Amino acid sequence: MTIRRIVPNLHIESEELWNSSRDFYGLLGFEEVMDMGWVTTLASPSNPTAQISLFTEERTAPVVPDLSVEVEDVDAVYTQVAASGAEILREPQDEEWGVRRFLVRDPNGKVINVLTHRS
Repeated sequence: MTIRRIVPNLHIESEELWNSSRDFYGLLGFEEVMDMGWVTTLASPSNPTAQISLFTEERTAPVVPDLSVEVEDVDAVYTQVAASGAEILREPQDEEWGVRRFLVRDPNGKVINVLTHRS
């Protein structure tokens, strides 16, 4: 199983906090690489897999995830995770922005977004 990147996800609850959060992470050197209106991803220009995502809401799943983990084969990972008895919050689904993903709750109650970019 190959992990390609891990991205912390921050749930931002107001427009004021959204702007100040984006500005703050810009001070650390992050630049915007994706903006879908409800989720923005910021990345390091020198290391594009060093990222953070800011969410105002989650439009295609029941809850904003705490962490995103990009893997090589999301369906293989889903099979293992489901067989373990972990709480699946959303079954694997293809998204319009080019990823296939599912959501699962870890033993500490954190919501993990597990995804693969489709080719």
